[in-house]
Amino acid sequence: LNISTLNRHGMKISRIANLPKEQLEKEVLQVYEESHQSDVMLDSMVHSMIGFDEKRFEKTLSSAILKMGFEESFAKLVFPFMIRTGVLWATGSVRVVQEHFISNLIRRKILAAIDGQFVDLTPKSKKFVLFLPEGVTHELLLVYTEYMLRKNNHEVPYIGAALPANEIEFVAKAFKPDYLVTYLTLAFPEGDAYQYLLNICQQNPKLGVLAGGVQTEGLAGELPANCTLLKSADHLFNFLKTL
Repeated sequence: LNISTLNRHGMKISRIANLPKEQLEKEVLQVYEESHQSDVMLDSMVHSMIGFDEKRFEKTLSSAILKMGFEESFAKLVFPFMIRTGVLWATGSVRVVQEHFISNLIRRKILAAIDGQFVDLTPKSKKFVLFLPEGVTHELLLVYTEYMLRKNNHEVPYIGAALPANEIEFVAKAFKPDYLVTYLTLAFPEGDAYQYLLNICQQNPKLGVLAGGVQTEGLAGELPANCTLLKSADHLFNFLKTL
């Protein structure tokens, strides 16, 4: 990571190879301090995760938000970082504790933004209930969805992670929402992701069901008309513009 960072910013490999470890770290930190390019900030965030460097991560993300704004920082920096983290985790380059450490820092940043929001409900406002299936605990995208829905002046009862399937019907009756929103990110047994969504849609035919996540890609089966598969975060935000 250090070598690629310096090389991308003009330092020859031959020079990098001769740098003592302490000098290498110093050169990299200087690049992180001086550059506002997305790829450098992304490298800085990865470095922060690997080294459990909360101060560096906070400085990098806060600088990005000041320069680009909250939503653009997440679109151009945080979401690509999450994808890279997933790849690093899958290849054994990142430990679970490192991923959890950095995810908690991102989650805290989103919650702070939510805490500062004021929702002005209008006759056009809708009610969205947000939850994750049982066994799914990674809430970052769900929490960011809450932020975006609230920004667009919608009501958002947030149920959170690991909701048992037999509780969904009760939740729908208790909150009487216009939409249920969930993300399927972990592997279901073969066929279960489709059956899971089919059951939700059939049990709640008068509600819209919005579902995203990698497990919704290429489902083998047709879903009812009240189910919308979210192909990306942008897909959700474009959907909101149609309401």
